[in-house]
Amino acid sequence: MIRGHSALISAFNPGWKNPNLYDDQVRGTASIIAAVKEADIKRVLWVGGAGGLEVKPGVRVLDGPDLPNWVRPGALATFKALEQLRNEPKLEWSYLAPSAELTPGERTGKFRLGGDQLLIDASGRSRISVQDYAVAMIDELENPHHVRQRFTVGY
Repeated sequence: MIRGHSALISAFNPGWKNPNLYDDQVRGTASIIAAVKEADIKRVLWVGGAGGLEVKPGVRVLDGPDLPNWVRPGALATFKALEQLRNEPKLEWSYLAPSAELTPGERTGKFRLGGDQLLIDASGRSRISVQDYAVAMIDELENPHHVRQRFTVGY
């Protein structure tokens, strides 16, 4: 039951090996948004994907030839989630897209925030630990700076 809560963080993913990943994720996103509205929760934070971030103006990660085919349905579905959120004028949503590499690691608390562009570090990598991604998400929950915006995090 989500009624009575002031915010919700969604990390929904029907599974990377799910043959219906795209359709199931789009339906799941719609269901979560409907449930949030029914519960009268205005603040929603969304675990997004790096696929929709730009690598250069007008070119997204998911448009590139280097994206593995097995990742493409999930990347498209998480980008579709962003579109679904943008169509909800009454929700105070924030969509946090990770760096291209989101892996277990260390919680440093030292990272950069960005907007719609993929963040790349000095060595040419786009990466963030799961732990620092979580810190960025909770920071946004406690001190909103990206309401009705996509933002990203990386080293």
